[in-house]
Amino acid sequence: MADPARVKPNAGFSEVSAPAERPKQGEGSGEGPGSASTSSEPPAAQTAKKEEGKTRSAEDAAAAAGEEEEEGSSSLHPPAAKKLKVEHDKKKEKKQKVDEDEIQKMQVLVSSFSEEQLNRYEMYRRSAFPKAAIKRLIQSITGSSVSQNVVIAMSGISKVFAGEIVEEALDVCEKWGDTPPLQPKHMREAVRRLKSREQVPNTKHKHILFH
Repeated sequence: MADPARVKPNAGFSEVSAPAERPKQGEGSGEGPGSASTSSEPPAAQTAKKEEGKTRSAEDAAAAAGEEEEEGSSSLHPPAAKKLKVEHDKKKEKKQKVDEDEIQKMQVLVSSFSEEQLNRYEMYRRSAFPKAAIKRLIQSITGSSVSQNVVIAMSGISKVFAGEIVEEALDVCEKWGDTPPLQPKHMREAVRRLKSREQVPNTKHKHILFH
């Protein structure tokens, strides 16, 4: 059995030797000097961050403005293919308008014709050179075959040329005091006058010595 006199001093020594624990710095409320230094940054770093943020916002605004300017320029200056299409459509509309005006003028002119003039106009519209003869003539001159479109164009040109000769022959007949119908002398004089005005192509080959 242990001696009570020895036990008491040990207990008292243990009580005295166990000192009260002090609170460590930085624990509890966290208001120590170390915590304040970690939470707050220097003013220079904060200013640098603010300037960096302003610079980034300015760059973003400039990029957005550049994109808007590109979109605006693309809308103001459309591609070349679209521009050509718009011009083609405008030309087509203008041509249709001119054709409509010509048709209206022709209708007004035909409605004012007398019966004799209307008959002559109908005969003029119906008259045409035979396309087979025109094709043979072209092939004999060129020595090669031609398409049907060339024959149609040449027959139309021949009809216009014949009409010019007849008009000039009528003027010659009137100036000479003759009355229609036209005679061969009127036609020859009409051709001579057209040649003198260089309205008839010259079929004779000219040798040019000096250029």
